[in-house]
Amino acid sequence: MTLTRRTLLQGAVAGTALAGLGGRMAFASDSATLGEKTLTTLSDGNLVLPVDFTFNGVSEADRAPIFKQFGFGDGMLEPECNVTLLQDGERTILFDAGSGPAFMPSVGRLPDALDEMGLSVDDITHVVFTHAHPDHLWGVLDDFDDPLFTEATYMMGRKEWDYWWNPETVDTIEESRKTMAVGAKRRMEALEDAITFFDDGEEILPGIAARASYGHTPGHMAFEVRSGSESVMVLGDCIGNHHAAFMAPGLGLGSDQDRETAAQTRLGLMDQLAAEQTRIIGYHLPGGGMGRVERKDGAYRFVPEGA
Repeated sequence: MTLTRRTLLQGAVAGTALAGLGGRMAFASDSATLGEKTLTTLSDGNLVLPVDFTFNGVSEADRAPIFKQFGFGDGMLEPECNVTLLQDGERTILFDAGSGPAFMPSVGRLPDALDEMGLSVDDITHVVFTHAHPDHLWGVLDDFDDPLFTEATYMMGRKEWDYWWNPETVDTIEESRKTMAVGAKRRMEALEDAITFFDDGEEILPGIAARASYGHTPGHMAFEVRSGSESVMVLGDCIGNHHAAFMAPGLGLGSDQDRETAAQTRLGLMDQLAAEQTRIIGYHLPGGGMGRVERKDGAYRFVPEGA
């Protein structure tokens, strides 16, 4: 497997759009070649979230060493949003669709990133979802609430779809996430006639297998992309940051809908990924999201590509 790090130049329009927003470079990316497949991470921008979005409910004793290690205070965190593009000569696949224009002003850059790659939205053959949170799903609709990727087949785990499609979800989800449920259902209604479902363990496309990684959402999926003996794991948000998730993977974090299940998922994945030295792509990991997991002093750390 060949891995390279590169930075795609900002287009004039995207640069203007980010000006004054404190946004990161629009199109930072990593690239990996895996057999006939090329994987590239494209930036949709970055989220701007209060620290307590992640650390709500985490005790002072548990958060203190993490805050000290990473220099966190009471301000905001700005995690990257890395959409994975896979090209294999026949298919042009996106893992997740970004945030679109309706979530927050620092995200929604994916169409510009595709343009910098010489691709249009009509070139996308498949959009494969890890889960249905806004920064992963809402980008399927354009400014006019029409589907953006008109030529694509959409693919989502059956369990994830069923959860957000259920009319009871909006009444049972915690109050702070109700807008997520409403927004997910509206976008899923627009995709209903173009969706294909899959389950844990299925090879959803050639060389791409779904892996249940529940907890962040009830039906969250990661994806193992394989060529021969080599593989890359597209994580989505089952390992959702480079700090608490690695230093203390067993902690229940506020960003996860089911904290206990998410922590158990992380612990199992960390052990496997560190032991096998599998390359990973994390949606919110820094530097484009590609790297690997390394054991460190009884915990783990994220090692970006090239580090």
